Amino acid sequence: MDDEVEAKRLADRGEEFEGMNIDLLSAELSSRRTGMSFQRTRMSADRTLMSVIRTALSLIGFGFTIYTFFRSLQSAMPDRFPVNAARNFGLALITLGVGMLILGIAYHVQFMKGLRKERGHMVSDKLVHGQSGYPVSLTLIAAVLLLLIGLVAMFSIVTKVGPF
Repeated sequence: MDDEVEAKRLADRGEEFEGMNIDLLSAELSSRRTGMSFQRTRMSADRTLMSVIRTALSLIGFGFTIYTFFRSLQSAMPDRFPVNAARNFGLALITLGVGMLILGIAYHVQFMKGLRKERGHMVSDKLVHGQSGYPVSLTLIAAVLLLLIGLVAMFSIVTKVGPF
């Protein structure tokens, strides 16, 4: 019933929907709402990946901070701190952050492939318009860059070579 009221209101405005059958107008509005729901779902998936990034960044940053802080303390007072305790704990936190990122990226890519496939089916069935494509996810790009930074930090700590 609400669709009919909205369709009549838009039809009274003229412009874009002038001369359309009320049923066709209702179907057009429904198609547009469904298209927008795909965009909302895509943005929701990006927000989920952002929360994974936030947690992984905290773990990687905290792990690296622990490693560098206790490494400097250990070099100042070598007899008071075990040799590898800070390195192992920092490396464990960085590894946990990198692992979270790998899982989060994999889930995001899998979810987006499924969403694009479903949208493709609906476009081919002419249930939604396929005019706008899905843009590249900047969140996914940021996650991959953070993953690379985490891997470089892990390599640097393990081999004691590199920028860190």
